[in-house]
Amino acid sequence: MSNYRKVFLVLYNKGLYKMIFSILSLPIFLYASLVYLLKHHQKTTLVQIQDEYKLEQALKKKYQFLNRRKSRSQLQKEARNIYHSHHRRDNQYTTTDFPTLYTNILFGKFPIIKIILALPLFVVLSFYLNPIVRYIFERIIMTLVVIIGVVIVVFTILYLSPLDAAYSILGPNATKEQFAKFNQLHHLNDPYLIQLWETMEGVFTFDLGTTFKGNEVVSDAVGSRIPITLTISVLALIVALVIAIPIGIISAFKRNSWIDITLMIIALIGLSIPNFWQGLLFILAFSLKLDILPPSYIPNDPLSLILPVLVIGTAIAASITRMTRSSVLEVMRNDYVMTAYAKGISKSQVVIKHILKNALIPIVTLIGILFVELLGGSAVTEQVFNINGIGRYIVQKQFVPDIPAVMGGVIYISIVISLINLVIDIFYVMIDPQLREEIKERV
Repeated sequence: MSNYRKVFLVLYNKGLYKMIFSILSLPIFLYASLVYLLKHHQKTTLVQIQDEYKLEQALKKKYQFLNRRKSRSQLQKEARNIYHSHHRRDNQYTTTDFPTLYTNILFGKFPIIKIILALPLFVVLSFYLNPIVRYIFERIIMTLVVIIGVVIVVFTILYLSPLDAAYSILGPNATKEQFAKFNQLHHLNDPYLIQLWETMEGVFTFDLGTTFKGNEVVSDAVGSRIPITLTISVLALIVALVIAIPIGIISAFKRNSWIDITLMIIALIGLSIPNFWQGLLFILAFSLKLDILPPSYIPNDPLSLILPVLVIGTAIAASITRMTRSSVLEVMRNDYVMTAYAKGISKSQVVIKHILKNALIPIVTLIGILFVELLGGSAVTEQVFNINGIGRYIVQKQFVPDIPAVMGGVIYISIVISLINLVIDIFYVMIDPQLREEIKERV
């Protein structure tokens, strides 16, 4: 229990954790609150009074120097908090504040009963005993916070949108009674907070209802479009990595040569060509002229995936190539690379074990960003190749505005983005020993 107590004391001093831990151990927290109220009349020791008075005088001089006015009650309160904070973990001092009483009760006698009554708290503290697990746990909590924030922002934007969903769906010839019935059916007349709460509840219960137009179940509509978007995005990323990593390394080792200049010009052209224009050129060349590939996506036909995958893959390969080149060049200038060459290690081993491994972090960051853009921003490519993916679906629905449909698509994208960021953060820990040490030392 000593390890749990140590972690608890470190985290309980932080405001957010104080609230969370109190909720997770509510029965013991209520008992400690009752005991504290009954014993609040207990007098402090003479040593504590003297120490608090010294702190009060020091604080007074500090605020006088800063030209800030503080009342005596404020100084006394701050001095008392400082005293308890300093001596809370020191058994030689007696403190009478609530956190000390709460901690003593929580980690005192009858530990089995305390664990049963505050099981959620001890589960959370278990995550924090291992630095790496704590790091991952904190990232998961951040993911939930991000999703909640995305829901609030997107819903607010749609709520304040000047577009009228009833008018867009029913048309200008609908009667006032039909408009009123539509708004009542979809709860569009409810206050903002009530609509937001219903949306938030739907997000966490995986039930966002039905779409305004077409009366589709949102979860089914979004779920049916996720696989094709994920498939194209993953295949395009693989194509981009196969092309970009070797070219970036070659360009770095042949820097300022005609090979380097040629490859960078090609990469710059790849960055400059819009996806829709490149898609149309590919359709014209491979479908209409050569007639070897389908011009649009056909379900259950793998050949129809080649053109959109090549369009997206070559577009992002240009960015990865330039990042790989610059990252490899930066690593090549380090002393440990020269030392590796001096030891007689082969060039291929130096590239793989020393250069590429240390150049991966910025490359992985860029790959994560590009993959997120593919999942959420491939609507143009999906439109060109007639792919009924999630990006195209969101774009079509936001002009209604079909709030449940847009919310379902955006929640999907935010979850995927958060999971990708989580994977990238974990990957950082795996490849960067310095980051692992920082996490272990972090309090």
